[in-house]
Amino acid sequence: MDNNGDCVIYCRVSTEKDTQEMSLSRQQEELEVLADTLGYTVAASFSDRQSGYEIDRDGLLGLLDFVRDEPVAAVLVQDETRLGRGNARVAVLHLLAKTQTAVFTNHDSGPLELNEMDTMLLEILAIVEEYQRKLHNAKIRRGMKRAVEAGYRPERNLRNQGNAEGRERIDTPIQEIVSLREKGLTFEEITNVLKGLGHHVSKATVHRRYQEYAAGHES
Repeated sequence: MDNNGDCVIYCRVSTEKDTQEMSLSRQQEELEVLADTLGYTVAASFSDRQSGYEIDRDGLLGLLDFVRDEPVAAVLVQDETRLGRGNARVAVLHLLAKTQTAVFTNHDSGPLELNEMDTMLLEILAIVEEYQRKLHNAKIRRGMKRAVEAGYRPERNLRNQGNAEGRERIDTPIQEIVSLREKGLTFEEITNVLKGLGHHVSKATVHRRYQEYAAGHES
């Protein structure tokens, strides 16, 4: 069988009972055989002893980090319920789709066969995320436009320059906040301008830093 790239194996049982250890071992062995049959090299294996309805699983989170950071072609599982059950399963499938990682199951002896409802849900999630990105970018452009119209000059901004008091303060240039606030921008608009300039801040942080500044300059 030709090598189709790397894959990762994920095994799960629902409880921590010792009797489930054999089930984990069997899943691992069978999926190693499946990987060889499909022509994949096993790059890593992850396992959990938790309910499929739980999303906070060490093995699962490790798997998602791995496929995000490494060139992995596929995830191999015994059957689709090993990834999760209910909404947790759909969420995991969505995250794997975002990294373009295929899912193969021993049950299907190949690619996971999604039902019509799952396919529709994943398509809806992808569309929603796309429009969330578009709305986010539109809000940044709107905030920047208002700032420029009010006389703000973003080309004078020195990205992420500041003191060594910690990441939050480095990423939150107080003089920029004060200047934009004085030009009449809302805290949400100020936050979007700063994000457009590369500062990783939330509206709550911007508001808090401004309040701290104002309190320190009260006469």
